[in-house]
Amino acid sequence: MFIVKYKKIFLSLSIILMVASIVLIFVFGLKLGIEFKGGALLEVEYPSGRPEISILEDGIKKLNISALIQPAGENGYLIKTRDLSETEREMLSKSASVDGKYPAEEKGFTSIGPTVGRDLARKAILSIIFVITAIILFITYAFRKVSRPVQSWKYGVITIITLLHDILIPTGIFALLSRYTGAEVDTLFVLALLTILGLSVHDKIVVFDRIRENLHEGDRMSFSETVGRSTRETIVRSINITLTTVFVLIPLYLFGPETTRNFALILSIGLFFGVYSSLFFASPLLIWVEEWQNKK
Repeated sequence: MFIVKYKKIFLSLSIILMVASIVLIFVFGLKLGIEFKGGALLEVEYPSGRPEISILEDGIKKLNISALIQPAGENGYLIKTRDLSETEREMLSKSASVDGKYPAEEKGFTSIGPTVGRDLARKAILSIIFVITAIILFITYAFRKVSRPVQSWKYGVITIITLLHDILIPTGIFALLSRYTGAEVDTLFVLALLTILGLSVHDKIVVFDRIRENLHEGDRMSFSETVGRSTRETIVRSINITLTTVFVLIPLYLFGPETTRNFALILSIGLFFGVYSSLFFASPLLIWVEEWQNKK
C-alpha cells in the first residue's frame, strides 16, 4: 500500500509540521483570555447599527484603558480589558455609546480576578495531562496481548506522539490567529483540544485494533504488509466519520456566534490532522519502530 511505500515522506511531513508549529508558538505566543489571566469582559449591542471599531477604540483610549474589541453578532461588540473598578466599568459603559452618537445596550459584564484565572489555567493543564495519561494506560492495557513484533506499551507511546501532533498543529495555527486577529486562549479553546484528543484517539484505536486482529489471524504477511492492509481496511471509515463531524462544524463557524468561531475552526483543523495522523503518521511510525527493533 502507498502508505507503507511512502512512509518516510509521511513521517517527514508530520515532523516538519510539528516543528513548524512549535516555532510559531514560541515566536508569536498565545494570548490568554480573561478566563486565565483575569480581566473584564463587556458585551454591548447597538440597535441602530454599531460604529466602526476605530471610533470605539478612540473613545476608550481617552479613559486610559487598554482594550481588545471584537465583533459579536451583527450589531454588537465584545470589549475585553484588565480588571476594572466599579467607576471604571461605568465610564467604559458610557464610552461605548460614543458620546450618545451610537446608543449602546449593555448585554453582559464579566469580571474574573487574576487568582481565579491562574487557578483555571492550572486546572486546564492538569486536565490535558490527565487525559493523555489515561489514554496511554488504556491503550497499554487494551493491547496487552499484542507482544510481537511490537510490545503493547509502544502502541501507547506511539499514540501519545501522534496525539501531540494532533494538538500541536492546531495550536500553532492558533498562534498565528493570535498574532494577526487577536484571538485569545479561552475555555472553548481548551475544550477544543480535549475534544480533538478524544476523537483522535478513537481513530487510532480503530486502526491499531484492526492491526491486532490481522496479527492474530496468523497469516504469512510481514508486519509492514499487515499494517498496510489494516490501514487500507479502515481508511474509508475514518475519513467518513471525520467528514460528518466537520460538516457540522462548518455552519457553526460560518453562521454561529463570534464566541464559538475559533472553537469550530480549531476543532475542524484538529480533526483533519487527527485522521491524517491515524492513517499517515501512526501506521508508518509503527512500522519504523518494528524495523528499528530488527536492526538492533
